[in-house]
Amino acid sequence: MTKDQPLSQHLLRMAYNNAWANYRLLGACMQLSPADFEATRCSFFPSIKATLNHTLCVDWFYLDAMERELQGQTPHPDCYVFFAQEQPYAQCADLRAEQMRVDERLIRYCQAQTDTDLQRPVTIARPGRPQIDTRSRLLAHLFQHQIHHRGQVHAMLAGTSVAPPQLDEFFCAGEAGERAADFAALGWTEAQVFAEPASGA
Repeated sequence: MTKDQPLSQHLLRMAYNNAWANYRLLGACMQLSPADFEATRCSFFPSIKATLNHTLCVDWFYLDAMERELQGQTPHPDCYVFFAQEQPYAQCADLRAEQMRVDERLIRYCQAQTDTDLQRPVTIARPGRPQIDTRSRLLAHLFQHQIHHRGQVHAMLAGTSVAPPQLDEFFCAGEAGERAADFAALGWTEAQVFAEPASGA
């Protein structure tokens, strides 16, 4: 990361936060029985299983578009292929493994950005009229989408025997001890995630 890149640095930290929160939330969901994982509950999507599958499919959709643009490729000719199956994963363990892979892709994508890069347009070849947004807008949308649906899963977990995990002990320096075991499991360090951009000429 080059010096004085506050926006790209922030978005990279958001990508780490996204991966960490998914690691914790899906780790809790792994403790559910298959019946509880699939049970009908009160939320926008009718189960924990359906909600987590939806967020994964949306990650596939947007990350594919952003990676294609980054690599100089044309937009996906059939962008809705990522929604061909509403629930591609029946087992939480398989879903968690794929979500972790996608989260790593998102971190690598953010590592490649500078503040100037973030203003580049990304095209998604939606039927009728293409969707064109900057990299920064798509990243902000993707993070917000994940936060939105993680909150729903967090609330649904409260109706099970598995306690919803704490998801807000990430950015504050004084809470480093609360996330130390997770960072170790993920292979991260505080210095790696929270490195400050260099300042000055």
